Amino acid sequence: MSDGQVLAARKDGAYVLRLVGDVRLTLCASIEDYVDSMLDDPEFCSVWVDLCDVEGIDSTTLGQLAKLAMSVHDRFDFRPAIYCCDAGINRLLSSMGLDRLFEMHAKTCCATGSGQSIPMVPGSEDEVRQKVLEAHRALMDVSSENRERFSELVATLERH
Repeated sequence: MSDGQVLAARKDGAYVLRLVGDVRLTLCASIEDYVDSMLDDPEFCSVWVDLCDVEGIDSTTLGQLAKLAMSVHDRFDFRPAIYCCDAGINRLLSSMGLDRLFEMHAKTCCATGSGQSIPMVPGSEDEVRQKVLEAHRALMDVSSENRERFSELVATLERH
């Protein structure tokens, strides 16, 4: 698997985030920083998440996507879209309940290769642990299955 990367494009307040390769918690500070600035953009009007080139995605990133969808719904009253051509990734998204938070499209949304890499934001061990904790709490809020699935991990992270 290739290292994960997050690409982004923006035009007139419409955003596309492309996750590429094996996307892991090492990108969580970068993703959160970018999403926060995107949602603070006064022109923000939509966001599509393109997962067509994802080879792997961890639960922290899935939790960050859940947080993104919840924030968009709470602040802008719509559901963002996920585009993904991989049946396995789509099953994973559904098993985590993300199909309840996003408009799901089993196809590509744009030409591959579009977007620029978002800046890498380094995080201390404590900052990364806090982002992992927040991401898993968001997943636990999505469904009772996720609550059961991640409760032990969250309890362990809360003790440290």
